[in-house]
Amino acid sequence: MSHLTVVIPSYNEEENIESTAKAIGEVLQGANIEYDLLFVSDGSKDMTFPKVVELSKQDARIGGIQFSRNFGKEAAIFAGLSKSRGDCVAVIDCDLQHPPETLIQMYHLWEEGYEVIEGIKSSRGKESLIHKMFVSVFYGIMSKLMKIDMNSTSDFKLLDRKAVNALLSLNESNTFFRALSFWVGFRSTSVEYDVKERTKGKSKWSFSGLVKYAISNTTSFTTAPLKIIALVGFLMVIFSVVLGIETLVNYFLHIAVEGFTTVILLLLMIGGCIMVSLGIIGHYLGRIYEEVKGRPRYIIRDETDNL
Repeated sequence: MSHLTVVIPSYNEEENIESTAKAIGEVLQGANIEYDLLFVSDGSKDMTFPKVVELSKQDARIGGIQFSRNFGKEAAIFAGLSKSRGDCVAVIDCDLQHPPETLIQMYHLWEEGYEVIEGIKSSRGKESLIHKMFVSVFYGIMSKLMKIDMNSTSDFKLLDRKAVNALLSLNESNTFFRALSFWVGFRSTSVEYDVKERTKGKSKWSFSGLVKYAISNTTSFTTAPLKIIALVGFLMVIFSVVLGIETLVNYFLHIAVEGFTTVILLLLMIGGCIMVSLGIIGHYLGRIYEEVKGRPRYIIRDETDNL
């Protein structure tokens, strides 16, 4: 019988560990799916990992690993993929906002031969207007830059072992899981789900954290911002040529030039473009620096005995 591993990234989720393990377990057992649950504690400072250890002693199908510090959700996902044993692997959030019932539909699609099954949000649940606007703008830009439809996507998905191995073969330390699952290809499909509300705890994502996450993932997956810099530079050259011709014409026609304010505005605009461009280039240089050092994506401090 085929085996499913469910990877569950967790950060300070002590209130949700037991309920999540129970909810997912009941759903998969009810569907007669052979499974194991793998919690990845991303440097949690509460009782997240001790609770996982306790559950692993009661049920051999539950295991977990603990990072030495917080390395981020992307690292937690890839650590779970590397430790997974299943013929297929699902990734699901620990707060149960991803409905466990959808795993059954994903699993059956995998049995039909699909190798990447994407979870697509049919609704985003209760979120602030600012958050929804930011997410909409971010994924709109990402979709344009990556030429991949990123709208309504999430980390909730199920992968065949071949797709998992393909992802694990990537050497880069800065990864973007939900985009890379598109990039690796394979036979793919999607299922829709409604985002559920958290029953316990609060989201660990702040607005500043989401902005940082967006910038990090954009620059880790695509060089499009660098191409935009070149385009802006080209447009500025055209603008400069047109303005230069106008200035020369006015000079030879002996027309008095009154434009001190215009000069100041042009200097500010050009200076701003240069500083933003240098910032983007500097961010990419920082990425190269991180990759060249070759540090591991994560460090495992501890793991349950059944792994």
